[in-house]
Amino acid sequence: MSTVARKAKKSKIGVGRMTLMDYVIFVILTLGALAILVPFWNVIMISFTTQKEYAANPLLMWPKDPTLASYKALFADGSIGSGYWNTIKLMAAGLPLSLFLTVSMAYGLSRPSFPGKKPIFFLVLFTMIFNGGIVPLYLVMKDLHLTGSLWAVILAGSFSVFNMILMMNYFQGLPESLMESARLDGAGEWKILFSIVLPLAAPIMATIALFYGVAFWNSWYDAMVFLRKADQLPLQNVLRAIIVESQTNASNATSVGQGVAQSFSTGMKMAAVFVTMVPIMCFFPLLQKHFAKGVLTGAIKT
Repeated sequence: MSTVARKAKKSKIGVGRMTLMDYVIFVILTLGALAILVPFWNVIMISFTTQKEYAANPLLMWPKDPTLASYKALFADGSIGSGYWNTIKLMAAGLPLSLFLTVSMAYGLSRPSFPGKKPIFFLVLFTMIFNGGIVPLYLVMKDLHLTGSLWAVILAGSFSVFNMILMMNYFQGLPESLMESARLDGAGEWKILFSIVLPLAAPIMATIALFYGVAFWNSWYDAMVFLRKADQLPLQNVLRAIIVESQTNASNATSVGQGVAQSFSTGMKMAAVFVTMVPIMCFFPLLQKHFAKGVLTGAIKT
């Protein structure tokens, strides 16, 4: 065997070896993963269990008699379906609007020759530190005749200064020579933005889209303030109503039926948590490969 082959073989063997610290880190990470996965799995299993079995063993890993009773009760009145539809409308209108507002302002403030760049950035940053509060926001929406409409919820969460700063820093890191070359060819700023800048900004776009998507999906406070009709409420408000109602029913139950009511309400709550969690969990892996790069690049001012 040649010297080069022996060194290569030795190198491969060395790479495969694990030190004591590697084993310690592996054990710590495994315990951390179990601390996350076990409660999550317990939530799923409780949603499929019977009332009697849950009362006997709350820390359930696998039900002996799986049942869909909690899911049938959850979808019986149609509120979850209505909440899903309202949340989909909220994201379908709010996500493109939020991305457009954030991209356009971030690109403008990232250009060195943008007139009034510093005072505008200071005013925008000021709103991040000092918020006007919910009462002035409600009065503005009322004057615009948007209360009782999904547009009030969409506009209230359509812009984030933090996301804009991340995107602005990313745009500032792009080579200025690309924009100058496009201007020499007669391209305007909008043409430069959509034809040159955005194709190069896939990581930060995916990151900001994920931030806004999760924010709209989890939005409930603005809907609670601005919406009045039950059929307009998004998914998180429906989930909150189900949880509050189940807790109220459990507390008002008689002493004879108290255990049954509590176990059934717990099964419904776990089923509600599961059905509201699944879509956003499926959405995250699609953008995960861009997430770390977008955050790291956008968070570092170049």
